[in-house]
Amino acid sequence: MKEPQPPISHLSPLTSTISPSPRHIRFIVLGAGSRGTAYGQAVTTATTGHIHAVAEPHPFKRREFGRNFIWGDGKPQDGQEFEDWREWVRWEVKRRNGGSNGITAEGVDGVFICTLDDQHIEILHAVAQFKDLHILCEKPLALSLQDCLSVYRSLKPTTDGGDRNTIFSIGHVLRYSPHNILLRKLLLVDRVIGDIVSLEHCEPVGWWHFSHSYVRGNWRRETANGDGSLLTKSCHDVDFILWLLCSPPETPTSASKSAYHHPRTITSTGSLTQFNPRRKPRKAGNATNCLSCTAEKECNYSALKIYRDMHLSHGDIDWPVNIVCPDIEDTYRTSGAEAADKALLFRLQQDYNKETDSGDKIASKTWYGRCVYESDNNVCDDQVVTITWADEPSSSSTASMNAKTALFHMIAPTEKQCQRRGRVYGTHGEISYDSRTITIYDFATQSESAIEVPRQPPEEEKAHGGGDYGLARSFVLAVDAVVNQGMSVGEAQARFVGCTLEEVVRSHAVVFAAEEARREERVVRWKEWWRERLALTE
Repeated sequence: MKEPQPPISHLSPLTSTISPSPRHIRFIVLGAGSRGTAYGQAVTTATTGHIHAVAEPHPFKRREFGRNFIWGDGKPQDGQEFEDWREWVRWEVKRRNGGSNGITAEGVDGVFICTLDDQHIEILHAVAQFKDLHILCEKPLALSLQDCLSVYRSLKPTTDGGDRNTIFSIGHVLRYSPHNILLRKLLLVDRVIGDIVSLEHCEPVGWWHFSHSYVRGNWRRETANGDGSLLTKSCHDVDFILWLLCSPPETPTSASKSAYHHPRTITSTGSLTQFNPRRKPRKAGNATNCLSCTAEKECNYSALKIYRDMHLSHGDIDWPVNIVCPDIEDTYRTSGAEAADKALLFRLQQDYNKETDSGDKIASKTWYGRCVYESDNNVCDDQVVTITWADEPSSSSTASMNAKTALFHMIAPTEKQCQRRGRVYGTHGEISYDSRTITIYDFATQSESAIEVPRQPPEEEKAHGGGDYGLARSFVLAVDAVVNQGMSVGEAQARFVGCTLEEVVRSHAVVFAAEEARREERVVRWKEWWRERLALTE
């Protein structure tokens, strides 16, 4: 991978339009869980694209996804349903080889990779053999820097010495919400607070959300590769900060000339502060499962309270209940609320004994009824990342190369759930934001004004503030522009997606640098660190 070059960063892919297409673009979704379903919904309801196929090992999830987005009340046709992504890859190889294999069905133009994080790397390398297939991968790209760089080598475009000429996008949805697009315009184009001096950004994970996903769920374990909650939960927050403070604004005169402002230093501190045995209530004694714990009724993190009392008892069988019981919707629909309750309790009572179960077996499953103070989790529930930039010469009138500082805080025990908030300090004023509003204070007039953020339909608003829909639109528009409109991949990538594969890998690298700084309690000097990592892979 060569030294990164300045990307062309978008301001608003939502406002870019192209003429009607002669045919619908077709996609396969690999993984029909919450993220796959989110993109299936967005593509189906908000774009001209078609979800044509699904690969999902869980039968109920696969059938429900197909019924909702592909074959409706009918039956799947050849090439529309696969038990896992490997089956689809084998089928696609046969389809492309032609001959006497008997496959006459059409393929797809693009793929949404929405499986569990640890499967992304293998899928990306397998998909790389299909040189014309456009790719959107859910974040994170991979679970180690080495794997991220290997993805770059496999998928790098022809403009960077590779052999692929296709669109690539990543699930960094914060770039695509109308709120954040407007915030970036105010800061970098309108420059309403002058030069940016400092930024504070917080992701409040949510007290029970963290316990669900990062104490009991799939993302509770850090691996030797360096992935933890900063990568799996907040890599798109780090990307959001870099998008605001590194990437030059796109204007007709400066987009291709402005330099990318690399960070100078990266530091981080963080730890597992709350969800460990030392915090376990004395009354809980030796209990390891909520269903047998004498302190359950007094515990905020009781699995019975979270999954049954807060959700199922109100008829809410969506996330997180359908993560605990993937087929609970079918149970609820066919057998009623009492049967659904029994199914939930059956799953919650599952537990393990460290003396009788191997560590691998424990780590390979989720244990949603497990005591949060007796789990095998080890990821941070409180982490701060600080990034600094130095003054650098720039010919741009935007003054984007000024010295500045960013502080990011990921915190678990919060009232708000994933509703980001922050404040940006500038030479002429300051901006505060909270995912729904933007407020500007002007030093010269000593006045405060609120900026109206574009309204969205409720179903879009709840999907990362419209980010899921914005990302899906941008990806479908980019693929459609290449396939149907004759636009070059480079132009479509810049115009609709707004970032390159190179930029995606670089933002992930900043996360890994921050984790290295945290573990080793040191300051990472970014440019030197990045050059060393690139040199090791060449």
